[in-house]
Amino acid sequence: MTDIVDSIPDLVARLDHARAEGKRVGVVPTMGALHTGHLALVDEVRNAGANFVVLTVFVNPLQFNDAKDLDAYPRTLDEDARAAATRGVDLVFAPSPGSMYPPGHQTSVDVHDLTRRWEGEHRPGHFRGVTTVVTKRLALTAPAVAIFGRKDYQQWVVLRRMVEDLNLRIEMRAMDTVRESDGLALSSRNGRLAPTDRVRATAIARAMRAAQRRFADGERRRVVLEGVVRDSLNGDVDAIDYVACVDPETLEPASDGSVTMQLLVAVHVGGVRLIDNMRLVSTP
Repeated sequence: MTDIVDSIPDLVARLDHARAEGKRVGVVPTMGALHTGHLALVDEVRNAGANFVVLTVFVNPLQFNDAKDLDAYPRTLDEDARAAATRGVDLVFAPSPGSMYPPGHQTSVDVHDLTRRWEGEHRPGHFRGVTTVVTKRLALTAPAVAIFGRKDYQQWVVLRRMVEDLNLRIEMRAMDTVRESDGLALSSRNGRLAPTDRVRATAIARAMRAAQRRFADGERRRVVLEGVVRDSLNGDVDAIDYVACVDPETLEPASDGSVTMQLLVAVHVGGVRLIDNMRLVSTP
């Protein structure tokens, strides 16, 4: 069984000991409810040369702008620890909100332009919560390498910029989205989908693939590609927050004629909000 620590002093002591033994520390930040995608991140951080892997499990209240969503988020620490052990995780850090944000805590981290649109617009304060907690996790673990999934594409771009802007000496790596056989992106939220809604959610991947086919066939008008996705989603999802073809680096709406675009999608299915993305390229 992988060891679990919930106190910051215990975490620091374990990491100091590991470094004294010459270990290269890697960190995989999560909110728990681990799935195959999370475990693939563990494998990837080891591939990056980490030989002491810390997996953090913390449902961060600062990044939820909906209290009901926070309450509904799955918390499965015992199962997470067992899953982590199967991948050889050395340590699970599972702090309480009180230890991460003790009385008097008043500091936050903001990344400005990259968070204005998309998730930032639909979830006010979300990215401030994400960048603040990730900064704290990286400060506490001081890893040589940290890895994140590209499933939350905007988050990845924001965190990469944050680490660069703050001159944090951490190798940042991203891993492609892990999907089910039917194309649905792995997410801890998928477990909240009723069986019929789970089937409906596969429309997200189908819609993105339809846009990719049009892009590969030569379509370069952003609004047309976004329309392909919206038309494909209609009837299968309950609501669409946004469908956007953006510049992969700036996250601004892509210019017509761009040779690559990042397609971002956020929808609601059966009361569950799901996000996904796909790189549109000329030769998939």
